[in-house]
Amino acid sequence: MKPVVALVGRPNVGKSTLFNRMTRSRDAIVDDMPGVTRDRHFGEARWDNKAFILVDTGGFISNDTDAFAAHIREQVLLALEGADHVVLVLDGKSGISYYDRDLVNLLREKGKTFFCVVNKIDSERHETALHDFYALGIEEPFPLSAEHGYGFSDFMEALTEDMIPMEENLADEVPEGPIKVAVVGRPNAGKSSLINRLLGEDRMVVSEVAGTTRDAVDSLVRFGGKSYLLIDTAGIRRKGKVTERIEKFSVIQALRALERCDVALILFDASEGITDQDVRVAGYAADRGCGCIFICNKWDLLPAEEKDVKRVKAAIAMEAKFLAFAPVLTISALTGQRVNQIFPTVDAVYAQYTSQTGTSHLNRIIEEATARTEPSLHNGKRIKFYFASQIRTAPPRFSLVTNYPDAVHFSYRRYLVNQIREALGLDLTPIRLEFKERSGRTDYSEKKTKPSPELVRKLQAKRRQRKRRNR
Repeated sequence: MKPVVALVGRPNVGKSTLFNRMTRSRDAIVDDMPGVTRDRHFGEARWDNKAFILVDTGGFISNDTDAFAAHIREQVLLALEGADHVVLVLDGKSGISYYDRDLVNLLREKGKTFFCVVNKIDSERHETALHDFYALGIEEPFPLSAEHGYGFSDFMEALTEDMIPMEENLADEVPEGPIKVAVVGRPNAGKSSLINRLLGEDRMVVSEVAGTTRDAVDSLVRFGGKSYLLIDTAGIRRKGKVTERIEKFSVIQALRALERCDVALILFDASEGITDQDVRVAGYAADRGCGCIFICNKWDLLPAEEKDVKRVKAAIAMEAKFLAFAPVLTISALTGQRVNQIFPTVDAVYAQYTSQTGTSHLNRIIEEATARTEPSLHNGKRIKFYFASQIRTAPPRFSLVTNYPDAVHFSYRRYLVNQIREALGLDLTPIRLEFKERSGRTDYSEKKTKPSPELVRKLQAKRRQRKRRNR
């Protein structure tokens, strides 16, 4: 298994900046305002052909009155428990804080050996600031600038010195990647509570204060012999409601989570029903081609006379017609009611989301569909479809070669999508359909696929009919 490295330190010392440099990403939100990172944040880092899991944590404050301080301390302790290596990040500009002393004492109490990094040291002449930190009893602090990269190579060489190179650490068989599931919705809809219920632990900070989660945080879980990567995201508010700069970044992170997920769980509050903002969040997921599942949370809080599943499904079908294929589940993350149905539903959506169809079968479907309902005329000529193929999965995307691609009406496009859904049993996944113009008579040779015998007979019959009419 890859070793786990945890970054710890008091607020605003540059842990998230260092996380981004080590993972070569921008997954952690970076801002001058302290306390931005509240949950553990996971990422993969590589150095000199050695790979490890990196954990970013919230700023450690030992005796603060902030409502989230106790939650953050708990998350830091959980990160330390699971870490093989610990990196203590200190601030070279502001010097030693009593929070730093408390954290060093905590690490020693836990029996953790740790690397000490003094951040915000931009050049050799600034390394004189290191002398102050020897008062913490640290033997060899590393000078570093997480923002500019000064001293980064020396630190990474020391950190990974005892790690096993990737070639020696590879298993005989590489397991199939986990299904990536993003949990999205408005603030305070219960996203973190749901993930905690699915994980069976208090993995996420949960609070009644809207906007608790700011980063998009990943958690790996196994259920029924399969692996799932759960991505908790910040609540997505209306643009007019997004006033704090840091919250704008959180919304961007939530949208980026939709870019990389396979299935999106669109969470909304049962007591409020499906709102315009819920539909807008669903639209973000639909635009990015995710598989989608509507999760009606807090079902246990509804009065008995209002627990009407058909009514909920009808409201979603009315408000979010573009996701009419998405299944709907009514759950309670608090009590666990019907939460066990989520993973099987994710499996069903994912199976269709990644399904593949043979070219000959697809062409027969299109032939039958166009024979049943002919396409319209364009400038007095009939629109014709010559060839169909599936060009990708996740979601299924189909390409149709036609004589007038721009003239296909949206209603006929919808008709073809519905015919494909019905014939292939793809009733739970988004489908993408694109039309390409026929280039001369080379379509079949370019595809290296001959037309089906049924299509040939049909075309020959039409030619004979035209000849008889001409006589």
